[in-house]
Amino acid sequence: MFFQHIFESSLAHASYLIGCQAKGVAIVIDPKRDVDTYLAIAEKNNLKITHIAETHIHADYLSGSLELAALTGAKLYLSDEGGADWQYDFDHVGLKHQDEIKIGNLIFKVLHTPGHTPESISFLLTDTPATDAPVMLFTGDFVFVGDIGRPDLLENAAGLIGTKEIGAHQMFESLKIFNQLPDYVQVWPAHGAGSACGKALGAVPSSTVGYEKIRNWALKYGNDEKAFTEELLSGQPEPPKYFAMMKKLNKIKRPLLTSVPTYKELDATELILHHKNDVTIIDTRNKQEFAQGFIPNSINIQNNKAFSNWAGWILDYHKPFILIVAKDQLEDVTRKLMRIGLDQAIGYITPQSLQTVGIKLDQQEIIDFNEMNTALNNPNAQILDVRNESEYQAGHLPHATHVFVGTLLENLDQIDPSKQLYLHCQSGDRATIAMSLLDRAGIKNIKNYSPGMKEWVEKNGTLIK
Repeated sequence: MFFQHIFESSLAHASYLIGCQAKGVAIVIDPKRDVDTYLAIAEKNNLKITHIAETHIHADYLSGSLELAALTGAKLYLSDEGGADWQYDFDHVGLKHQDEIKIGNLIFKVLHTPGHTPESISFLLTDTPATDAPVMLFTGDFVFVGDIGRPDLLENAAGLIGTKEIGAHQMFESLKIFNQLPDYVQVWPAHGAGSACGKALGAVPSSTVGYEKIRNWALKYGNDEKAFTEELLSGQPEPPKYFAMMKKLNKIKRPLLTSVPTYKELDATELILHHKNDVTIIDTRNKQEFAQGFIPNSINIQNNKAFSNWAGWILDYHKPFILIVAKDQLEDVTRKLMRIGLDQAIGYITPQSLQTVGIKLDQQEIIDFNEMNTALNNPNAQILDVRNESEYQAGHLPHATHVFVGTLLENLDQIDPSKQLYLHCQSGDRATIAMSLLDRAGIKNIKNYSPGMKEWVEKNGTLIK
């Protein structure tokens, strides 16, 4: 058996290529959209990708199953569980509970494990030349290392009211299937720490059934479904806005992107014209560089592990945008965008071009701990905390207004235009995004406590809980 775990840190997403070396065939489970990764692995190891499978209709990234099928001719093996509303709208081999997929000498048994979504399935692998017992379980968003998939995304991200309680009950029942598996079976989930598909995902890539039985909080409740449900539905992070779009696109036949796109470098005339037409500009530089000089109305989303998440929160899937990105980071940024279906970039300019394009740059006012501390007693100041709800509840500044950065533009009425605005987050990244959004919305009287709560706590600043 050949096995490779492929982890994409920008989405905290795991996919898998598993092959039968005796027969030279392989399956890919839950592929990302830039599928050249799998083609290269298969070629290097003399394998032909003949099967492509998914554990469920994903919400946090645009699946690459259709692209990979188009390039390889492999068949798609997808869930037919969950009812009529949860069926894929393109050709595939439908999978039901207890079905089997054979790839050479490997057998993947299908387990219907709903909860995260109604159609969710897991794949139980038996490597028949070695043993007749199962050895691996590919759980998708069912069981993670130390956590389980959240059942509230259909309601909170896709607007399907009343589904989270149903999902919690299904998850409770699905865990009974998990509990019956041998302790030695390896657990390989679709996500790790950093994913918004759960609230406490572990950082190690895999686990075992036995280890999860003694470690995973979700397996501690016995028959107490009420307590389990209350814990499962509490404290989940805000689902990114783009999740609803991914749910839609991952069900349907859509335009394919079978290679990483190449974006045009714009000249000054083109940039100025687009800027005058209010085309969104995403500046991917680090927050310190951005603060020192940025194109008015541009939005700072730093090119780090969270880039895809915030791009999905901020960008409109129906509108074009321009990138400010260094040439040596262009391919990385392009891949991060295509993985969540943001394909409408007009082009890019480099950071070096900012001084020569003929647009006067603005600056961001960054303040230190002392000035922020003084602002707490200023009646003409408004403190804006743009962290998420759980962070705010864990401890916040006195008199702070809380608006999560992802929903800031829908809550501009909470900003008092007559007061000096002081904003912060945990360590400055989200505050810079927030400042960009407010500036673009016409709110200019802003001071950014960029060090944020991380420094505030280190300096023993006053907190309210």
